[in-house]
Amino acid sequence: MLERCVAVEPSVFGRDFWGRGPLLSRAQELPGPFTDLLSADAVDELIAERGVRTPFLRMARDGTVLDRACFTRSGGFGAEMPDQIDSAGVLAEYAQGASIVLQGLHRLWPPLVHFARGIVDDIGYPTQVNAYITPPGSRGFDPHHDVHDVFVLQVDGHKHWRVHAPVFAHPLSFQPWTDHREAVAARARDEPVLDVELGPGDALYLPRGWIHSAVALGETSIHLTVGVEAFTGYDLARDALAALARDEDLRRPLPFGLDLTDRSAVEPEVRKALAAVVEVLTRHADEAAGQTAGAVRDRFLQRTRPTPVRPLETLSALGGFDATSTVALRHALVVSLEEERTGGDDHEGHMSRTTLRLPDKTIRFPSQCVAALREIATGRPVTAETLPGLTTDDAMVVLRRLLREGVVVPSRP
Repeated sequence: MLERCVAVEPSVFGRDFWGRGPLLSRAQELPGPFTDLLSADAVDELIAERGVRTPFLRMARDGTVLDRACFTRSGGFGAEMPDQIDSAGVLAEYAQGASIVLQGLHRLWPPLVHFARGIVDDIGYPTQVNAYITPPGSRGFDPHHDVHDVFVLQVDGHKHWRVHAPVFAHPLSFQPWTDHREAVAARARDEPVLDVELGPGDALYLPRGWIHSAVALGETSIHLTVGVEAFTGYDLARDALAALARDEDLRRPLPFGLDLTDRSAVEPEVRKALAAVVEVLTRHADEAAGQTAGAVRDRFLQRTRPTPVRPLETLSALGGFDATSTVALRHALVVSLEEERTGGDDHEGHMSRTTLRLPDKTIRFPSQCVAALREIATGRPVTAETLPGLTTDDAMVVLRRLLREGVVVPSRP
């Protein structure tokens, strides 16, 4: 999916552009347009027929976000939620020059669900997709920077972009552009690094922190913004420090009677704590590294999702399941196997059970399933006839259970 967004090899993009500077890719340099991901008809369908609610849609005009009361109302009988999108309200504001922002389309619109998952696979970081629909001559937002990297994919119409170098490089998620509002406004008055018009099929990559603004030209502009969340050295340091909560000395209270309002009294305690942090992290470097890597893994799994399961299709597959039915591990579902050995009187040390550990649960199986589970964990399609270490009947029991648990899914040709 990354190759749809950049006109250079992925390795070149990672080396020369990722987090470093913008990259403009013209339609003729890319595999094809983006109309398969979203279109004007799809935008109308989402607004008029899909029961979208806030905050999945917002509107803005000349840098100001509109009150949602302008374009929401109750869904009526059987759908009384008060924050459903009122298509007539959207029309009224859009006709007066307000931009439409459809947010979280990687959770709403099937083509973008799969596209976003492909970007995660290619880049390795959590990804979101928003759409911006701007009427002719309008600007939705003031010059600003984002706290995540973005790929701008122009779907329809033309938009004029001005891009300026950062005033605050590599901002973190809690460091919005409004913290530097005056500096951003001043930089936006300088000569831009890029002053370009994007047309259908063009793409623009912007690292976080790069200042940008855009104005639609002679017709409605539709573009997708693919946001990629950054994981940084700061994140690693924060998670490593969290592991220090296990150290008893660092959990001790500060001296009795310490005047916490007296900077000169507190600073020596800060220096002692910092020295202790360095000492503890050095002494337990391997343990801290392992805990930190685990925390990063857990946060990534919280921020992303494996490909979705289809409940009705799965139950239908279970109804006709036989020894030749092919299934495969859900794409991007992270699993691990833990093998436990017998205790007590079993002096041969045979494994008594195998635990399949998932991000949100564990499933236990008899020890003879370990070879079969290892094969399933590879992600390769399997059948009950091909699973190693089990009879066909036993393999069918295992696969049927994993289907019900949403671990494996029917494999499509």
